[in-house]
Amino acid sequence: METIKRWAKALKRDVVTLYLAGRDPRVPWLAKFISLAVAAYALSPIDLIPDFIPIIGYLDDLIIVPLGIALALRMIPPEVLADLRRQATQRISGQPRSFWGAAFVILVWIVIAAIAWLVLLE
Repeated sequence: METIKRWAKALKRDVVTLYLAGRDPRVPWLAKFISLAVAAYALSPIDLIPDFIPIIGYLDDLIIVPLGIALALRMIPPEVLADLRRQATQRISGQPRSFWGAAFVILVWIVIAAIAWLVLLE
């Protein structure tokens, strides 16, 4: 059980690391793009495969997100990654959650869903 807790904490730290990487000028542009996409997906309340679908619904959370994180982390230079992980650890341990950040992510997904809905109706 302790191993799972450590893995979950590392996953959380790495998602925050990817968010920070997307804003860091030392990170190559492709790594920034992938980092922000993976972080947005991981933090988004909307999944590619809805969780209410038995078994398959949790596959994106258990497979897609960790693979995306691993890919993005490999693209970040090691010295930058070490610095970003340190910053992420500090943010997780001492900073309150951002209501406006969460509201923005939800708004973006609502707009994407509305556009997709309009495209499908045509």
